[in-house]
Amino acid sequence: MTMTAIAESSRPFAFLRRNRRQPKPRSRGLTEIRGPYYAPTGRRYLEDLLEEWGQYVDSLKFAGGSFTLMPEGALRGIIDVCHAHEVKVSTGGFIEHVLTQGEEAVDRYLEECRRVGFDIVEISSGFISIPVDDVVRLVERVQAAGLLAKPEVGIQFGAGGATPVEELEAEGTSDPGRAIEIARRCLEAGAYLVMIESEGITENVRSWRTDVVASIISALGTEKVMFEAADPDVFAWYVKSHGPEVNLFIDHSQIVQLECLRSGIWGTAATWGRVVTYRPE
Repeated sequence: MTMTAIAESSRPFAFLRRNRRQPKPRSRGLTEIRGPYYAPTGRRYLEDLLEEWGQYVDSLKFAGGSFTLMPEGALRGIIDVCHAHEVKVSTGGFIEHVLTQGEEAVDRYLEECRRVGFDIVEISSGFISIPVDDVVRLVERVQAAGLLAKPEVGIQFGAGGATPVEELEAEGTSDPGRAIEIARRCLEAGAYLVMIESEGITENVRSWRTDVVASIISALGTEKVMFEAADPDVFAWYVKSHGPEVNLFIDHSQIVQLECLRSGIWGTAATWGRVVTYRPE
């Protein structure tokens, strides 16, 4: 019996109804948490976090290439803890930095990712301009290396570094249709999931572009798409608008708050008692 199954079988208050969740490994309702970046999330912290809440976490994502600053033993320690709790580990979007150093660097990067134990390589391009065909080639190359490719798409130029609103407005946004087409081509090439960049949609904007989210879901559905939502108001809106099985990327500090919302046991005045599923026996 897995650690997740053990935790579920020993849950008290089982007589109280809550929304049923697909057990791990899940294909919907995925929760990805942020690893080391804004907070120096280490192995001992993750051991405690995942021992108590790991059944609700599906993947952990590094940010800003922080893993390149760590001794290998420390990095492998984090990855091993995640794997012990059935949590996949993602590089985050660091490959756009690697791309500036040439094709050979990309090949070496992917080999190193595989060697140290990463599961997912995110393919972002918020700060660089790269042809769509090349993004698709990267997806194929990552998959060929035995890793899961997770391209990130969005509408905001210069996204990915918490750039102020004014600077992002000066950069401008692209047609959502282009992001949808890139995502579709990447999925056809075998991408594991597509990450939707929040900047320009719900982050660092004066008003949310909910129309963009609606267009993406209408074109691609929700099962193969994950939305960045590292703000409680944002992930509450996604769950309220698109159901508890929408795939979300959040901060590691928000696991419990999101899962209470997904489970339908708590929420804000706008969501309390309104988030339900239908799973007849």
